Amino acid sequence: MATFLYKLGRLAFRRRGLMALLWVLVLGGVITAASSAPPPPADTFSMPGTESQKAFDLLKEKFPAAGADGASARVVIRAPQGQDIAGPERKAAVSGLVSDLTAAPEVASVTDPYAAGALSKDSTTAYAVVTYKVAATELTDKEHDALDQALDKARGSGLTVEAGGDAVRIEAAMGGAEGIGILVSAIVLLITFGSLVAAGMPLLTALIGVGVGISAITALGSTLGLSATTSTLAMMIGLAVGIDYALFIISRYRSEIAEGRERREAAGRAVGTAGSAVVFAGLTVIIALAGLAVVNIPMLTKMGVAAAGTVAVAVLIAVTLVPALLGFAPVKVLRRIDRKAVNGKPLSARQQRKAAKAAARQKPNLGTRWARYVLRHPVAVLLVGVVGLGAVALPAASLELGLPGEGTMAPETTQRKAYDMLSESFGPGFNGPLTITVSAPDASAAAGGVGRALAGLDGVATVSPAAPNAANDTAILNLVPATGPTDHATEELVRSIRAGMGGIEGSTGADEVLVTGQTAMFIDFSKTLDDALVPYLALVVGLAFLLLMLVFRSVLVPLKAALGFLLSVGAALGAVVAVFQWGWLADVFGVKEAGPVMSTMPIFMIGVVFGLAMDYEVFLVSRMREAYAHGARPGEAVVTGFRYGGRVVSAAAIIMISVFSGFITEQNDMIKMIGFALATAVLFDAFVVRMAIVPALFALLGRSAWWLPGWLDRLLPNVDVEGAKLGDGGAPGRARERDLHLADSSR
Repeated sequence: MATFLYKLGRLAFRRRGLMALLWVLVLGGVITAASSAPPPPADTFSMPGTESQKAFDLLKEKFPAAGADGASARVVIRAPQGQDIAGPERKAAVSGLVSDLTAAPEVASVTDPYAAGALSKDSTTAYAVVTYKVAATELTDKEHDALDQALDKARGSGLTVEAGGDAVRIEAAMGGAEGIGILVSAIVLLITFGSLVAAGMPLLTALIGVGVGISAITALGSTLGLSATTSTLAMMIGLAVGIDYALFIISRYRSEIAEGRERREAAGRAVGTAGSAVVFAGLTVIIALAGLAVVNIPMLTKMGVAAAGTVAVAVLIAVTLVPALLGFAPVKVLRRIDRKAVNGKPLSARQQRKAAKAAARQKPNLGTRWARYVLRHPVAVLLVGVVGLGAVALPAASLELGLPGEGTMAPETTQRKAYDMLSESFGPGFNGPLTITVSAPDASAAAGGVGRALAGLDGVATVSPAAPNAANDTAILNLVPATGPTDHATEELVRSIRAGMGGIEGSTGADEVLVTGQTAMFIDFSKTLDDALVPYLALVVGLAFLLLMLVFRSVLVPLKAALGFLLSVGAALGAVVAVFQWGWLADVFGVKEAGPVMSTMPIFMIGVVFGLAMDYEVFLVSRMREAYAHGARPGEAVVTGFRYGGRVVSAAAIIMISVFSGFITEQNDMIKMIGFALATAVLFDAFVVRMAIVPALFALLGRSAWWLPGWLDRLLPNVDVEGAKLGDGGAPGRARERDLHLADSSR
């Protein structure tokens, strides 16, 4: 591996004009293809194999005119305090609202609250259901504006009017989180490299990689069914790893220049060593993202595969375009990248000896000093790290999962106001009705019996009369629970109904009775994620374990990498529960209302954070492995790894934390939760697990850390990530001699 990438790096450096032209052509080609491609399909959500999805598909087939996939809005109207919504004046205003809604573009139907009996018992509140001909993702500003204007006109008559549903425009005012992340990244890179050109290279290559990946997704959208939101995860992860991978290769190039190597040789060795780590780190991210297919939710599968493809592009750019761009950098810029070189040329033997003596006198950097401290106090560092993360992870034992809905939106939104008004006037379960489908030769009669049976169950508030289709082979019942859609009792009610369907079907003559609706779909979605969590974790960690064992030629190194990752993710989940579920420090982070943690958070964190965590593990430990393979003792290897990799890994982690932290400033609590979770997970994993627990374990294990059974050593192919086959030209020997005095405490 190292030999091949070494040759590739030298070739890219030598043929830098051709290599840069090839990537420009690739970028231009995919942008052209994306601009001429048909529009991507609308977002669709499906869960194959679940009862909710089966019932939903049945509704689309048996009730095509109902527009099962069309957008809808539920408009809630409340009379002024002390007045009756059925009074003549208020009734005229509500009728005018219904007329305005009916005349709005793309509206299929609007229910009249008075004709439908949609009035509260105290006659203060009514609601109208607006059904659209198209899906929510196909609604334009024209339709949204018409709805808003109708609501504002009704409010002008003195009514309190709010609306919920997927047809209502969501005011997603982004706070410039992406710009904040890129700005912080640029500052960190500038501090790390000390040169505008060198700092700009990782940003440039990352943007090119994201451009290629996102354009390719857009170009293939209509062919592969990739919606516009499929690229969301690809953009975030592609930008993150693109910066990281270029950062590591450029940093290694600096080190090779400092060793006195000629520029093309330095580029080749940087790609051969750091590039090997990039390839295997990229593979761990690709495994984590593509593994989302295990969940068996097409939307997540497409997002994961698209993001994995973007990561693959980032790896290719890192090992080809980055060395080519290094070749374009003028000599004076190279001197700013590392001033120890003389005009970018190799040092003479005399200069090399002087440089080695100067390096020996040089004050150890922060990474070296920290490594030496950990080597002196491994037990204390290990205990503090493990106990500290364990304590932070304790709240995760109380984790409650749910999906974001209108009941979790900000109190000032119209959706939340409509939700609260309906709960107050019609009961908490009114916001989460269940749809019961009944299939039978005489669906109307069978559904009547099903309705009577369901009405007698505990936890059921009301059951509507049956509504059969034209063929009378399928009927619909609407069941309103006595508890809210996120209440645990509602989930138990759904399970109870499904468990007792066998008896109900037998006594009513129904062929099949299914439960669906938004509440049931949320319940099925959460269960699908719960069932997939362990298989997904086993797949991702298992494959990554094998990959890291291949890279590091060790059993214990990948084992502690995986265990450390689980510890950091547990701590991050604990922090999420404390802040977003319990409400600790809610004011500090701007959390408006505590509630359940988003159901997708655990599996999402595993996929994203595992990939980034293994990046840091590979880059830091591969430098230790390289030193150990060239003859360094275990303690020396740890010092060498931190001397050269500690600062770079820290910079990469700070960049990622900054990018994710930017989303904490957003108004949407779900976006805020994702940003907080990812930022804390990277913080814990990079600075506690990789920077403290990992070196402490290396210090305690010594040579045992690199133990590999002989039979397994013979069985595994040698991928040579450390570049042992490249030949050292004396450089590694000098590096080892220079580091000996830094590791006295480890002898």
